[in-house]
Amino acid sequence: MIEYRAGDVGNTAYLAAPRDGGPGVLVLHAWWGLTPFFKGLCDRLAGEGFIALAPYLYGNRATAATIEEAERLVAGMDGDRTYALITAAIDRLRSSDGVQGENIGVVGFSLGGAWALLLEDHISAVVTFYEAGNPENISADASFQGHFAEQDEYAPPEDVRRLEEGLRAKGREIEVYTYPGTGHWFFEEDRPGHYNADAAQLAWERTVRFLRDRLTSAGKA
Repeated sequence: MIEYRAGDVGNTAYLAAPRDGGPGVLVLHAWWGLTPFFKGLCDRLAGEGFIALAPYLYGNRATAATIEEAERLVAGMDGDRTYALITAAIDRLRSSDGVQGENIGVVGFSLGGAWALLLEDHISAVVTFYEAGNPENISADASFQGHFAEQDEYAPPEDVRRLEEGLRAKGREIEVYTYPGTGHWFFEEDRPGHYNADAAQLAWERTVRFLRDRLTSAGKA
């Protein structure tokens, strides 16, 4: 774990890095908080050659075990403060030893995916899981990749279509994948009854390929 500051506010983040450095990737957790699963995801990204940083979005190391607890944490969020914590984390990641290239990638899940779609500066690749957002609010000059469940009340098909069509209308590159037989949280192995191992593995392979393709070329520019 590392400490960093957003103005007068301190925060904590999990950093994982390969020995030889690599492109930077920001990981934004789901509404469960920065649980062991998302820290482990940073370790997996480091194993693929990325330097991964995952900040606590709640700012107080809070995590949730149930939907009700998660809803309370989200209800207590201050949007401006959260955005400041995320942008400061981007600066911290870009200044980390071994990070290659000026631009970074971001991988966000649900709540984290919503924030990932709102980021702007120094972002060249955005991966969102389960979150379609509103394309009218997306301004990053980046490439996008989305992973969605077939049955998901939080991101119904019409929202996914709106995201894809809206970004294409803005001239952005976007890849959209929907995984048959899955529901929300299908990627998260610590969510029994929701996790789908086959879909998660395929989504992981697509994510790594996308980040490698976009960030390696950006880093060489």
